[in-house]
This record gives sequence, C-alpha cells and structure tokens, in this order.
Amino acid sequence: MIPYSLDLLGVFVFAISGALAAGRKSLDLLGVVVIAVVTAVGGGTVRDLLLDRHPIFWISDPAYIVVITVAALATVAWTRRFRPPHNTLLIADALGLALFAIAGAQVAQDGGLSAPLVVAMGAITGTAGGMVRDVLTNEIPLILRPAMDLYATAAMAGIGLYLALEAIGAPRAPAAITGMAAIALLRFLAIHRGLRLPVFSLPPDVRDEEDARARPADS
Repeated sequence: MIPYSLDLLGVFVFAISGALAAGRKSLDLLGVVVIAVVTAVGGGTVRDLLLDRHPIFWISDPAYIVVITVAALATVAWTRRFRPPHNTLLIADALGLALFAIAGAQVAQDGGLSAPLVVAMGAITGTAGGMVRDVLTNEIPLILRPAMDLYATAAMAGIGLYLALEAIGAPRAPAAITGMAAIALLRFLAIHRGLRLPVFSLPPDVRDEEDARARPADS
C-alpha cells in the first residue's frame, strides 16, 4: 500500500488546491476549510462507498481532517504574504491526482477487483474530489471542460503502467512510484504544453439538424 505519510501528503496537496479554489471565489475561512475537505477526501469517500469499505478512511482516522485544516489555513496565510503563481492550483491538483490515483488503485487491488475496475477505482479516487470542489465553487469540473488537457486519462495511463510493471514482476513500491511519476508528468505536460486527446465534434450541418430535431414543434 501507499505509505501512510504519502497518503497524508496527497490529502495535503489536494487541500491546497481546494483552498486556492475557495480563495478565487472569496470565501470566508469556514468556506475555505469546507472546500479543502471535500476536495481532499471526496474521491476516497466515493471509492470507499462503492467498495463498501467501512468506516470511511477519514472517519476512522481524524489525522486526515487535521492535515487538511492545517493545509487550508497555511495556504491562506501564505497567499496573504505572497502572490501564488498562475498555475499553482493546477500543479497542486496534479500532484494530488498522482498520489490518490495510485493509492485508490491499490485499495481496489487489495479488494480483489479485476484490472479494469482497479483502473476505474483509481481514477475515481483521483478525480472525484476535484469534481466536487469545482461544482461547489460554481466552475465546470476540470474533467468536463471543453478541449480539456489530459486529466482522467493521465490517471488511467499511470495506473495502467503501474499494473503492467507489477504484472512483469516489478516490486510494488517502485511500480507505484513510477505510476505516480507518469501521472504527474502527463499532467504537467498537459498544463504547460496543452497535451490533450483528439476532440470529437460533429460537422456544423449535422449539429444544426440534430438541434432542429430536438426543438419542440411549433403549435
């Protein structure tokens, strides 16, 4: 399993991204902490509910909430003294995605799930918290934005690499670290180079025809 310290680090960096998102919406301190909490534990909570794991990981260990609160308040204090770089939220989100995607995949593995479900659970763990964060701050979730740079795809690719390395006999820890590095690298390339999947778009005449069919007939 991902070492406990790395799991807490993943919570910490996801909480930073939540706090930054709250700051962009000028929320009060309670709002900052709430957004940080749902960002950091949202993905793992959805995973645990889908896998029927009880108690939920952060309920059984209050250290997660303490780390999240510290990260959120530290982010507020830091941004009041220093102007955060433009991509700070995306970078923090990328690091959290890398840590949580592999951690979620390992939880699914240990539950005896097949490889496709391991990939799915890892991707959910890494992305669901950010989706909840964006919805609560009235933003289109990163994963759903038009022409979005690689996001969930990066998580699935890194998890696939991790599983492939284990399948050929690599020790679990190096395989996990390699998978996390691949996810982070793909996200950084997406952020800085615009790396993305091809976009599927219907021709204008087909879209117009579909829109006309969707409109109710005039009475």
